[in-house]
Amino acid sequence: MKQIDSQRVSPLDNYKLLSGLVAPRPIAWISTWNAGHHNLNLAPFSFFSVVPGSRPLVTVAIGRIDGQPKDTTANLLREHEGVVNLVDRQLAAQMNMTAASLPSGESEADLAGLTTADSQRVTTPGIAGSKARLEVKLDQVVPIKNRDGETDADLLILEVVNYDLADQIVDDRYHVDATALDPISRIAGPNYSRLGERFSMARPK
Repeated sequence: MKQIDSQRVSPLDNYKLLSGLVAPRPIAWISTWNAGHHNLNLAPFSFFSVVPGSRPLVTVAIGRIDGQPKDTTANLLREHEGVVNLVDRQLAAQMNMTAASLPSGESEADLAGLTTADSQRVTTPGIAGSKARLEVKLDQVVPIKNRDGETDADLLILEVVNYDLADQIVDDRYHVDATALDPISRIAGPNYSRLGERFSMARPK
């Protein structure tokens, strides 16, 4: 076994190791209003998961740039709401386009030629082509500090207040058809994956 002391490698190398090992990861394609609601910010994040509990909570961890929150974080902190759009294979190329860094005031949704869809419980629109849109409100934010005590990322906990789901991906008992959803996941670097071989095991009592 190769032994790697995490404190003896750079932050970038730790990132490469974790993003390669903790995989595949689902993608939160988050739409938020920029200040003044003049344009829609849209960005993908793969450090995305759910929280077990009585409330429907999801988490997304978003790094900072030179100590400053990214637009998505700033928008969520200001507006307290957004939409997590899930990404399927047909949307992969457009999702990748929205990872570009644009000047303030320009919309990634416009850049990618995407159509938006009104939401039910939040004012932020979602992406019309997404088969699953989670309308969310900010529950809490946890600053993540580096070894020098400076905040270099934010862990956002978001409560789902409405599910907007395509008819073909969910039945009347709320079972999701993963094949119909056809989600893509991030691995590491420029690599993504789709659902592959699946198997079932009964959980022991």
